Amino acid sequence: MCCSERKGKLKKGLIIAIDGPSAAGKSTLGKLLAREYNYTYIDTGAMYRALAWKAMQLHISEDDENSLVNLLRQSDIALKNVQKDGELEIIILWNGEDLTPFIRTPEVSMAASKISALPQVRITMVELQRIIVGQGAVVMDGRDIGSFVFPNADKKFFLDASVEERSRRRFKELKEKGMQVEYNEVLDDLKKRDKNDTTRSLAPLIKTDDAIVIDSTNKEINDILSSMKTEIGGFNKKK
Repeated sequence: MCCSERKGKLKKGLIIAIDGPSAAGKSTLGKLLAREYNYTYIDTGAMYRALAWKAMQLHISEDDENSLVNLLRQSDIALKNVQKDGELEIIILWNGEDLTPFIRTPEVSMAASKISALPQVRITMVELQRIIVGQGAVVMDGRDIGSFVFPNADKKFFLDASVEERSRRRFKELKEKGMQVEYNEVLDDLKKRDKNDTTRSLAPLIKTDDAIVIDSTNKEINDILSSMKTEIGGFNKKK
């Protein structure tokens, strides 16, 4: 089991945690913050999606916890931050194979939500995520970053939006990728994911008391980014 290409090379800096439900804008804002501070962006959702996709290819059941943990421990996962057309793009490699094009379908999303609720899968993945983060200088988003993965993160944000707004965003994203989906299917999928994320026994999606809550419904990305930068202030490097 491996980690980011920058393991052991990370400069010292803050750990910025962004939690929230699916399609709240976490990855978009996480990437923008990472570019702003020259930090590494860690897409934890992509890690669970990659495991889900690989398990699907190997016909491993979503509830076969032991097989999923063994698959994860026997594999080499790498996250790469690359600049493309002026934007930060995240490449996820599984034993050197680029899985990025395959992991954003509704089927993979739902499978990822289910397997991420398995306690031993989550514990194993968290071990990997903590290795990746190293000395900091990262922006990390997910469901339990500020509550479980890094409860002592320097800055915690909880990004939220109405389920209808999140469904609209996800529907638009999938249609732009050429996928044949219906809005109601996307809405139902997000409601199921929300239920899975908030009711799992280990590290459910919650708002921690020290998290800065931002409702992104009807707000422009740049305005949200500006608010987050104000909260972070000039302390983008650990002393």
